[in-house]
Amino acid sequence: MALQMLHGRLPESYQAAAGRSRRHVWSALLPQRGRAALRVGISVGVALADVAAILGTALPIEIGYHIVAYRSVLTPADLQSWRMAALLALVVLVTNALRGEYTFESLLAAKRRFQPTASLWLAAWGALLVVTFATKTTTDLSRAVTVLAFALGLPALLLARTATVALVRRHVRPASPSASRVHLVGFEEDIARFYANNEADGLGIRVVGTSYLRRVPHDAGNEARHAQMAEDLDLAVSVVRFLRPDDVFILIPWADTAEVERCIDAFLRVPAALHLRPGTVLDRFPEMSVARVGRLSGINIGRRPLNLAEIVLKRVFDLAAASVALALLAPLFAVLAVLIKLDSPGPVLFRQKRYGFNQQPFAVYKFRSMRTEENAVFRQATRNDARITRVGAFLRKTNLDELPQLLNVLKGEMSLVGPRPHALAHDRSFERRIALYARRHNVRPGITGWAQVNGLRGETLTDLDMERRVAHDLHYIDNWSIWFDIQIIVRTVFSRRAYRNAF
Repeated sequence: MALQMLHGRLPESYQAAAGRSRRHVWSALLPQRGRAALRVGISVGVALADVAAILGTALPIEIGYHIVAYRSVLTPADLQSWRMAALLALVVLVTNALRGEYTFESLLAAKRRFQPTASLWLAAWGALLVVTFATKTTTDLSRAVTVLAFALGLPALLLARTATVALVRRHVRPASPSASRVHLVGFEEDIARFYANNEADGLGIRVVGTSYLRRVPHDAGNEARHAQMAEDLDLAVSVVRFLRPDDVFILIPWADTAEVERCIDAFLRVPAALHLRPGTVLDRFPEMSVARVGRLSGINIGRRPLNLAEIVLKRVFDLAAASVALALLAPLFAVLAVLIKLDSPGPVLFRQKRYGFNQQPFAVYKFRSMRTEENAVFRQATRNDARITRVGAFLRKTNLDELPQLLNVLKGEMSLVGPRPHALAHDRSFERRIALYARRHNVRPGITGWAQVNGLRGETLTDLDMERRVAHDLHYIDNWSIWFDIQIIVRTVFSRRAYRNAF
């Protein structure tokens, strides 16, 4: 009876996974400590791959450099770069271990980001420079070997991590001995929803059992409901004790407080990790975690767009890059100012109110690209717009009309990269019609952005046009890194898509 309740309603994909598991009887019976040891072995293997990537980059570079520069082959005793590589590997390993990068769950996570590895690589080199300066050993390192190891080490580290993670994900299936053995508990509709939203092979787990709890109509009375729940839970606990899963997931929505409490009390008596899943909210916020603010605990579903260190780093980068750009582009500014004045009457610079960070209004600067009109009502530029001057058409097509916004960057009103600021009338209109549109104002607006380099610019004819643009802006906010900013700046200049719809 218990086994029928457990396996009789499994979807086909889970039945297939269960069938594969039966062909791996010994892996299914592998005790928990054996699976833990296997997971530790996988984590150690990934860590060793990081070490191999660092050593495998630095040592061949030194050997190859001596062959090219000095026409000689180094003996193992003459190698000097191993000390540098060993320190870099130590910093990378310790940092990744402390932040859980080598845990089994982290390796299976769907989201892998470039920024944490790049930041760690810079930090490791910072530690190397500090140590070599303090020990007066900087002269032991070849400058050419050091520069090449710095430049090629990060791609090698990223390649090694990508390959090892892909290998782990490929081989972690419900039948694999490293997969967690999971038991599901809930009402029929909750378990059906779980199966409908999750593929058996994509979770890195093996569902070894499912306990369906029966709902009793409210008119049956509290005593009848409690008796039925107690009977179902006693049976479920007995099955869990027999199957000995690693984890028990309670799928009952948190709104059913009394039922959740009874499940918790029942399954705290068995030696398995106990988990609650609050409906589908976890799938919407995959980065959520339990956090404390003072003595208050809560589930953190979103952090501030940028923390203090990231704000400082982005601002320093903006100030440095904008100052250099203004100095280098000063002659171009002068030429464009003369051409604008000769082409049509009116000011060189055009100022318009836009919403910036936290919806604070500011005046954005642009080179004037249209003819001036008395008491003109704002109207978005369209293709072949008669108001655009000859010089203005060139400026808009090449994005040169945006360059004066470097002044806005210096004033702290804008950033080099961020969501593009829209006219006030557009902001008020789209905020009412586009979900999460106002989140764009959680960071400073930018001269260029992720949406623009993907060709999402120019006239917005439909709400769908703006929804796509907003989706790219929110992706930028949620995935910001200084490397992402640099990538967008480079693509702004060299990518064809950045000039699409420019008119």
